[in-house]
Amino acid sequence: MSALTLYKSTRLLLLAGLLSVCAACSEQGEPTLPATDLQIQVLNPLPAQALQQQNITGFDIYAEGPKLHAIFTAAAADPKHPFIGYLHSEDGGLHWSVPTEVGSQFNLAVESRQGNDIQLAVAGSTVLAVWQTTGELPGMGPLVAIYSLDGGISWQQGSNPGSSDTDQSHPDLIADVQGRFHLVWLDDRDENGYQGLRYARSSDAGGHWELAQTIDASSCSCCWNRLAVSATGQINVLYRDMQPRDMALAQSSDGGASWQRISNVGEFNWQFDGCPHNGGGLSQGPDGMLHSVVWTGADNQVGLYYLQSADNGKSWSRPMPLAAGTPAFHSDIAANGRNRLAGVWDALEPTGSTVLLADSKNQGGDWSPARQLSTPGTVASHPRIVATASGWLALWTEQSPQAAKQWRIAVIQ
Repeated sequence: MSALTLYKSTRLLLLAGLLSVCAACSEQGEPTLPATDLQIQVLNPLPAQALQQQNITGFDIYAEGPKLHAIFTAAAADPKHPFIGYLHSEDGGLHWSVPTEVGSQFNLAVESRQGNDIQLAVAGSTVLAVWQTTGELPGMGPLVAIYSLDGGISWQQGSNPGSSDTDQSHPDLIADVQGRFHLVWLDDRDENGYQGLRYARSSDAGGHWELAQTIDASSCSCCWNRLAVSATGQINVLYRDMQPRDMALAQSSDGGASWQRISNVGEFNWQFDGCPHNGGGLSQGPDGMLHSVVWTGADNQVGLYYLQSADNGKSWSRPMPLAAGTPAFHSDIAANGRNRLAGVWDALEPTGSTVLLADSKNQGGDWSPARQLSTPGTVASHPRIVATASGWLALWTEQSPQAAKQWRIAVIQ
């Protein structure tokens, strides 16, 4: 069975399971907008006239202080060399710089796409981007890095974090307060038929990598990973484990020199010989509390859940259904500076999917009713959310029938 056939079969099985738990859901129409104190403005961050940038294939968002940085890939005439654009916003996402093309000068193919997106991290004027390029086999290849030391004006090529041409995918990237970059990804360097979670650190913006090591030798093969760094420099990574297929938390308290698997984030004991193509969301509030959203396909528990940890990830609260009675799937979460939470997710339907938002004013104790962010009648998916100085910024893609896939953002205040 080909990888594409396996992906499609897995997707259909998961969709069937999701719909079976929400048979009582009403037919989708105009979104219900519950009473809320949030002000939401939905925008397209890209210029309308930039047609070559409209068919989005992947993106990432990074918040550094009051400034937001984003990178995206958009389909081009050569499918292996999409347009790669970098842009930034200094007002919480209301206005964006004109995208700068950053990939053409390097002639590096791109295998990254939604669910295995290009990644971005920023430390001051240093900007680092990482993506999966094409190797010897179709759809597979190692990671490549490019970096800018002048805020995204000019770019240089970095080095491969794994120092090999093995297949490396599903990276996540973050910078710490000392300006060092931390990277995790999946690869099968041991050639034993399954992936492991790997790590490396760069102190020179991706020019060189150090502390390369394995965090977990066996993990799910095609689910994204999420990093979070505390104010004290502790690094957390959320990933989907192999057996069972529950989400797990690993942690480093010495700048990436050593790692320990700390806990399962939700004890669902999901036994599944396949990949759901679905990671989770992880955020740490200013008080140090960890917040997560995870999805499980475990029998009689299928759905999206919120959990929190007040003891540095050692134990987690009882899973709280975040979108009970709906077929929620891909998700993300962000805690802002006032310890208020916002979560986003897409909900699969027989004809497509929608992106929804809920927020909590009391550290996840209660959540507002879901509010639809995406345009009715479109296929919307893979939402992300980051905290801003005034609230949050949510991002996703959506596509109308017979139209290009558009990038959408919601400025939430």
